[in-house]
Amino acid sequence: MPRENKLDKEKMVVVEGSYAVAHAVKTCRPNVISAYPITPQTHIVEDLSQFMADGEIPNCEYINVESEFSALSALVGSAAVGARCYSATTAQGLALMHEVLFNMSGMRLPTVMTIVNRALSAPINIWNDQQDSISQRDTGWIQLYAEDIQEISDMTAQAYKISEDKDVLMPAMTCMDGFILSHVYEPVVLLEQDLTDKFLPKYEPEYTLDPKDPLSYGAFADPNYYTEFRYLQEQAMQNALKKIEDVANEFYDIYGRYYGGLIDEYRTEDADIIIMAMGSVIGTVKDVIDKLRNRNVKVGLLKVRAFRPFPADAIRNVVRDAKVIVTLDKNITLGLNEGALCTETKSILYNTDINVPVIGYMLGHGGRDIKVDTIERIIDEAHEVIRNGIKTESQFIDLREEIL
Repeated sequence: MPRENKLDKEKMVVVEGSYAVAHAVKTCRPNVISAYPITPQTHIVEDLSQFMADGEIPNCEYINVESEFSALSALVGSAAVGARCYSATTAQGLALMHEVLFNMSGMRLPTVMTIVNRALSAPINIWNDQQDSISQRDTGWIQLYAEDIQEISDMTAQAYKISEDKDVLMPAMTCMDGFILSHVYEPVVLLEQDLTDKFLPKYEPEYTLDPKDPLSYGAFADPNYYTEFRYLQEQAMQNALKKIEDVANEFYDIYGRYYGGLIDEYRTEDADIIIMAMGSVIGTVKDVIDKLRNRNVKVGLLKVRAFRPFPADAIRNVVRDAKVIVTLDKNITLGLNEGALCTETKSILYNTDINVPVIGYMLGHGGRDIKVDTIERIIDEAHEVIRNGIKTESQFIDLREEIL
């Protein structure tokens, strides 16, 4: 179980979410920053640019590029020569990086990139859902989802330590909901430089590109070898499961607060209904749970922080005694009519001794508000599943009536 948080209120400052991320990146002492502005990510790289101009990030190169594809491509070369690298993007920018995401992962180059989640076009939309990062879930990047600004700040340093571990060596996305977290101002304890230096030592890669000791990254692999590369990537993801937990505990030991690990639980101990969700919607769900618990409704929350690698064993341990599982997805797998969290959850329960029904809801697309009464309605429908079984396995909710 996660340890108790100890936030020092005297150290709290009220800052924009994007600033908290940029500040966290600064304390991690990157060697190369390369990014292209795109709403709602732009404030992060603007703040980093100002830090660079003020001389606050020593031994770092800030690369101006012409596209997101170029931004990540520049980091492939930088990471290959042993640099600690950073980028940030969103939506179409992340989609444009698709090819390079595979290159970075396949070459086993640790890198951290903040994804400020935003809906993908068309139609054009700049507000939040999680379709952009979920669409990249098979590229071989670790994916961590933040509930609030404190978490995305602390997650940044942890992501570097996870990604750079010699038993992992996989790039990592730290995901925050666009505008909801990136542009909001909240009290946060910013990462202290001395503590971050203690927590995150200088990156010392075992292998780098060096003309004095030549080697190749991403060389040609025929059918005799290609499968083993994919196998080793999967083994690295499995190694990351334990590392994510270990790093969260190391972070706690140094900073005195716990914002990490694979999952979080909220009032799940005796819950008949367990809601599963990722990102900023967690706060709304917690409020509804508190309200309904006062009416003796046995509902709890399982917050999924790590979507890749997917924490199958941790989830199974939590949901085993529930009567129904409800997944909330701010994405959709078109053609299957369900969200990715719903699909993943059902898959890890199949062929096990856990016989708990799973129902899924797709909501919040394109920034549509997720209201308290919507969560309450979902919980009412979960009770109906307990009484009479599943009638609809996965569905949109809060659709405009004129299209129904």
